[in-house]
Amino acid sequence: MTKDQALNLLGLAKRANRLTSGEAFVLGAIRDQSARLVLVASDASANTKKKFTDKSSFYEIPLVDSLTTMELSHAIGAKRSLIAVCDSGFAKKLLKLLT
Repeated sequence: MTKDQALNLLGLAKRANRLTSGEAFVLGAIRDQSARLVLVASDASANTKKKFTDKSSFYEIPLVDSLTTMELSHAIGAKRSLIAVCDSGFAKKLLKLLT
């Protein structure tokens, strides 16, 4: 149930225009510290996981990798395996639901 709530909240964040997706855009959001939470798909490539785990760790941004590409894509309506949440309220609630 909590995973469904998290996916619904992710869709709401997308409609509120509080998400950034795509590798270059998420990397930029991490670097300028506008990202509050990074979501990496559990089935993303090892290289992508390592790159964003390292960047998130360096900039002290929480990272969650418990959702699949299919779940993330379905939640936001576009095929993505990497998403940055740029709103602290959404990020806090998503972290609570997913960890």
